[in-house]
Amino acid sequence: MDLRIGVTDNPKEIRVELADDTDVAALRSEVDATVAGGGPVLWLTDIRGRQVGVPAGKIAYVDIGAPGSDNPVGFG
Repeated sequence: MDLRIGVTDNPKEIRVELADDTDVAALRSEVDATVAGGGPVLWLTDIRGRQVGVPAGKIAYVDIGAPGSDNPVGFG
């Protein structure tokens, strides 16, 4: 699953690859709680085990892709 986070004052977005079996509802709840003041940093762990932290006050938007929705390259 592909997760993209827009950050204020930065033209690039943060892209985090999550496992396809990630619970989307739980992820949305975690993002909502962090942005609403539940924590200073949104911490995510990607499929390689790396942890990514985004300051809650800098989150402009969050785009949660569907499981298995990578951008395939090639001819179909």
